[in-house]
Amino acid sequence: MELKNIKILFKKIGPGFVTGAADDDPSGIATYSIAGAQYGYKLGWLALFLWPAMVAIQEMCGRIGMASGTGLAGVIKKYHSKRLLIITVSLLAIANIINIGADLGIIAASMQMIFGLKFYGWLIFVGFLIISMEILIPYKKYSGLLKWLGLSLVVYVITAFLVKQDWKAIAWNTLIPQIKFDRQYIMTMIGFLGTTISPYLFFWQASEEIEEEIAAGRIEDFNLKPEVRQREIKEMGNDTKIGMLFSNLMTFFIILTTAATLHAHGIVNIETPQQAALALKPLAGNFAYILFAVGIIGIGWQSIPVLAGSLGYAVAEAFGLTEGLSKKFMKAKIFYLIIALATLIGLAMNLLHIHIMKALYYAAVINGIAGVPLIAIIIILGDDERIVGRFKTGKKNRIIAWITFGFMLVSVLLMLWQIFFG
Repeated sequence: MELKNIKILFKKIGPGFVTGAADDDPSGIATYSIAGAQYGYKLGWLALFLWPAMVAIQEMCGRIGMASGTGLAGVIKKYHSKRLLIITVSLLAIANIINIGADLGIIAASMQMIFGLKFYGWLIFVGFLIISMEILIPYKKYSGLLKWLGLSLVVYVITAFLVKQDWKAIAWNTLIPQIKFDRQYIMTMIGFLGTTISPYLFFWQASEEIEEEIAAGRIEDFNLKPEVRQREIKEMGNDTKIGMLFSNLMTFFIILTTAATLHAHGIVNIETPQQAALALKPLAGNFAYILFAVGIIGIGWQSIPVLAGSLGYAVAEAFGLTEGLSKKFMKAKIFYLIIALATLIGLAMNLLHIHIMKALYYAAVINGIAGVPLIAIIIILGDDERIVGRFKTGKKNRIIAWITFGFMLVSVLLMLWQIFFG
């Protein structure tokens, strides 16, 4: 494919691709690495299973944002329970800040691992640079930067092919779900689900579709209903399919890499993606080790703004504040201060020596609990003519979303059973 064609294709992808890439943030890489190290290829089926689930739910979120001109939190506030919204946004804040703290710590440790120097120096450098980028770079340039950073995940495809793979075992475990009803497997599977189908992705994509409408000059601001065409809805759907396919492919290749190296050599107890990268060094060579670490750093730069930004949108909409990355700082001060504060609290968690990886466990629990009612609400909102007009969700996506809701509900109940009675 010529460079010109690649650029044209890259211009066509937008919030769906950025959202999908952000799902594989450093803490997500940690979860998928642990899954591959502990169970080899056995959890690979989840990457295939979750692709249509993610497409259905994220497409609904994009449709709600595009058709209504209002972010997800704003729509829930107007048409659903305000009390439920406040509870959800509170849970979102806790989970997102923990994830931001984990991602900052993982990036800093990875940069120290490759470049040397002090961990805390990298931590402060990364934290403040990300805040500055979000505030100072105009939206059009910033959204393009987030897309390019998302491509850093491609290193995991290369890494997976640098090591010897058992392709028959991969095919079997991907197409035939391997489910074990022991506590560790169930908890790893639920952590996988909570990391993959996360509430912050719902809020981010709905709001980013509006940012794209503003950037294209179709509307002037949030909460103004745009004139939407069927072609635009279809383009958003295709963008979402590409983004979620990309996300789940990268997840799949992370599992393949750690399964073929760590699990195959009996290394099953890892807590961080840096440990996974270091373990690759003697097993797959320096090149694989560096690529794995570079992927962590690249996607970390992309995903932290998504985590902080989604919280900024949710809080701003819940309390009726001015919002938008397309606005300059002075026009949306509180929105930007929420983003900065979330990032600074995450940074402080590392400075206070809070055990981030343990905190991530609780973040996955929170995401799982918050995600279940949110999925049900999103399905209902996506079928409400007052919100989406004639652009209701298709029957196939509704069925997939309800199946996902049921699967998530059962998973959360199993998780709570394991926590309290396991």
